[in-house]
Amino acid sequence: MEIMRCESLSKVYQAGENKVYALNQVSLSLEQGGFIAVTGRSGSGKSTLLHLLSGLDHPTSGRVIYQDAELYKYSDNQLSVLRRRRFGFVFQSYNLVRELTGWENILLPVMLDNRRADEAYLNQLIDLLGIRDRLNHLPGAMSGGQQQRVSIARALANKPAILFADEPTGNLDGKSGREVLTLLRHVNRELGITLVLVTHDLNVAEQADRVIQLEDGRVAHDSGVMQA
Repeated sequence: MEIMRCESLSKVYQAGENKVYALNQVSLSLEQGGFIAVTGRSGSGKSTLLHLLSGLDHPTSGRVIYQDAELYKYSDNQLSVLRRRRFGFVFQSYNLVRELTGWENILLPVMLDNRRADEAYLNQLIDLLGIRDRLNHLPGAMSGGQQQRVSIARALANKPAILFADEPTGNLDGKSGREVLTLLRHVNRELGITLVLVTHDLNVAEQADRVIQLEDGRVAHDSGVMQA
């Protein structure tokens, strides 16, 4: 079942008299519960596509449809609420609040939404991610892999429908990167959360159910589409 699609999605920047297409007329559909990897060389449009699908940036033209509603017809406040409640985000740089403990970082999206924490669910996440002994530590006292695990727990705290991950293993050593990827796959399969992961690493991409390769802002190959 489709959870999201984009139609003729473009992002164009003006460079003097020239137009630079970060993304150029991309149309695709995402299936609920799928694990989709978006790959391509630097500058191919991977992160731009992720930011547009997730509502972090506005397209120059085209549409993003989430559960039959058009994302960019929402007001800024409505879009902010949607992102907070239905989308989770994991970034290469972790983006943890340095002054907050691991537990406080995990609770942050729940608190911002003025909701009560589902402690049984959060405890399940914490055990799944193996970070119980890091909950009272500040990010500066954690390894990169531990910080990324905390950031994954924070991204999942509001029980999102889609988890967007932008190069989540990019700052990690090989062992930590493999562990984080295994955890993301487990979250996708066990919790049924749709996972959209951007990576330049083909070894990471091949773990996905579907691989979308971008070149110069266009879809060069999509393993989820039958080739003519």
